[in-house]
Amino acid sequence: MNATQDMNISPGLPWWKTPAMWLVVGLPAVVVVFGFFTLWLAVTRPDAVVDPNYYRKGLALEQRGAGVEKAQVPAQMGRNHAMTPDKDLPARRN
Repeated sequence: MNATQDMNISPGLPWWKTPAMWLVVGLPAVVVVFGFFTLWLAVTRPDAVVDPNYYRKGLALEQRGAGVEKAQVPAQMGRNHAMTPDKDLPARRN
């Protein structure tokens, strides 16, 4: 081959007909479009308002559930100590 044959290489496909170029340009473009869609969703749909009395309602639930919590203590102790080695367990109460 000589230099003139190297210069006469036929051109390839135009960039818009190359599938790899659509991946390089198209995928980031899709991400940008969906990013703006997510931004639009966040701006147009406000979060639910927290109840102004949430603290009082929480205290009422805590007071009502005090008996249930005592009933669950043995189960919670068993769950918490299921994987604890025997030497690290607290001394048993009689």
